[in-house]
Amino acid sequence: MRLLFLGDLLGRSGRSAVIEALPGLRSRLSLDCVIVNGENAAGGFGITSQIADAVFDAGADAITLGNHAFDNREIIGHLSREPRIVRPVNLPSGAPGRGSTLIELSDGRHVLVINALGRIFMQPHDDPFAAVERELEACPLGVVCDAAVVDFHAEATSEKQAMGYWCDGRASLCVGTHTHIPTADTRILPKGTAYQTDAGMCGDYDSIIGMDKEEPLRRFVTGLPSGRFEPKIGDATISGVFVETDDATGLALRSSPLRLKGLLAETMPAG
Repeated sequence: MRLLFLGDLLGRSGRSAVIEALPGLRSRLSLDCVIVNGENAAGGFGITSQIADAVFDAGADAITLGNHAFDNREIIGHLSREPRIVRPVNLPSGAPGRGSTLIELSDGRHVLVINALGRIFMQPHDDPFAAVERELEACPLGVVCDAAVVDFHAEATSEKQAMGYWCDGRASLCVGTHTHIPTADTRILPKGTAYQTDAGMCGDYDSIIGMDKEEPLRRFVTGLPSGRFEPKIGDATISGVFVETDDATGLALRSSPLRLKGLLAETMPAG
């Protein structure tokens, strides 16, 4: 199976770039499944049902979220109706939506998608390791699902690496999101799980993690907020991770970073 995971869509520039490019990427890379983190897609904070539908129409098979999952109240009801959108699995039990989903591809194969929140330097939630463990045990790779992808939305690189090794041998891909900067450690872990500490964002990198530079700079220099963060609207780089899996086991055979357009040096997986 050929999978593509795209990092956090950041505002209009990020989502527009992905929506425009995704049909061509699916064809160029012969992709079977595309998963997109959409938690910053609506003005940098959350997602709306209209944006989610546009991302699905462009060719995404699932959308994961993160700590801004419920910033747009309109999406809350939609989460219960749309099984392809996944909010963090380790939120309190009464949270709307689902923390994992089993999507069926057009060829009948199944992909398990899990989203979890880290706890270091973030608002504490339930244990992400125990929560991910439950989902992987309930839907074992190579038995119930043909591939499994874990999006770990976390701040600390150490916590993300720990989750990678926690999932090793039980997931096709464990990838970090949230920090918006693509890391240079794409690899396959010893037991066969593809891993990257952060997929990076799909947004304008002439920014401070996707936001217009003026307000973050002012806060760093003066310690005083004077307005809200606004997404930088310019040429977006599409950032993500490509994985090809073994059809027999669901584990990774190869993994490569993907960066397309915008300011960052381009890198495209071999066809």
